[in-house]
Amino acid sequence: MDNIKISSRQFLILVILYTIGTAILIIPSSITQEARQDAWIAAIIGIGFGLLLVMLYIALGNMFPNMTLIEMVEHILGKWVGKTVSIFLICFGLTTSGELLYFIGEFITTQMMTETPIEAIHILFAFIVVMGIRYGLETIIRSAELLFPWFIFLFIILVALIAPQIEVKNIQPVLDIQLKPMIRAILLFTGVVALPLFVFLMIFPVSINKSKQAKKAFFLGFLIGGMLLVIIIALSLLVLGVETTIRQIYPSYALAKIANIANFMQRIEAIVAFIWIITIYFRVLVYFYLTVIGLAQILNLKSYRPLTLPLGMMLVIVSLIVHPNTAHSIEYNLKTWVPYISIYGLFLPLLLIVIAKIRKKTGKEQNS
Repeated sequence: MDNIKISSRQFLILVILYTIGTAILIIPSSITQEARQDAWIAAIIGIGFGLLLVMLYIALGNMFPNMTLIEMVEHILGKWVGKTVSIFLICFGLTTSGELLYFIGEFITTQMMTETPIEAIHILFAFIVVMGIRYGLETIIRSAELLFPWFIFLFIILVALIAPQIEVKNIQPVLDIQLKPMIRAILLFTGVVALPLFVFLMIFPVSINKSKQAKKAFFLGFLIGGMLLVIIIALSLLVLGVETTIRQIYPSYALAKIANIANFMQRIEAIVAFIWIITIYFRVLVYFYLTVIGLAQILNLKSYRPLTLPLGMMLVIVSLIVHPNTAHSIEYNLKTWVPYISIYGLFLPLLLIVIAKIRKKTGKEQNS
């Protein structure tokens, strides 16, 4: 397996980019549909729940510091049950990677390159993902380091150009919403942004130097990524208003379209597109890393690289069949995704910790 060690700073950058991922484009609309003008408050509360989840993942990682998630599952649950659960994890990684690839193709072919076949976008992007995985974790991290300053620079430019069009009345009255819609909005934000962080148990703390600093990097990375999303959600509400934000599939992209500085700097949507492509690329990489490395560990292979090409071909196939249309993907993300990701991001880590503690306690009693 890939035994490269990465620094806590590199891990911090990867967590930030992964946290933002697809959420920068799709979360403002979906969360506003539930919490309306208080969507930004729901996002802040969601960050709080996300930090608790990060604590959960760190606790599990500290119990088995030299194991990936796949190895933990097999070690705690036993060979056959563990391998069965690991196969489900691998299927989750592959299907979710395919879903993200679908989002990329759908966005580019509907917003930017309308006459380009979606299959061409999927194949091209999958090739880049496979190439990144083949080069290994160190190359992935270094590319993240190179692109991260550009991401921050473009994000600041985007906020600066949109800020003059802010209207505070668009988020008033504050807290004028019922409890149930607010809870649904918080769960949606947590499900899209925080629960998927469990995938980092494939990397943390096996591949990271200085575990104490890695814990801080995990917390800080999610906090920074989450707050950047809060800024995007707040800007969508402050500039577009509640109703327009709900109607837009990609509100942050619509924000960039209306940016106008003295009739000189206009139509800066390419900035949002570039920001999103950077973040979603690393999100797909981490999911696909789970798929490839996990399958290699189940099969006890010495190298995972022979698996990258066939799994990459499967990735393209999955991306073409995972959602028949945009309406299906929206419905899936609103109603199915949160319960689905909760199985892997909440219940599985809790189950592993409980069983591991029970087995440890039982082993001590037998020794005594």
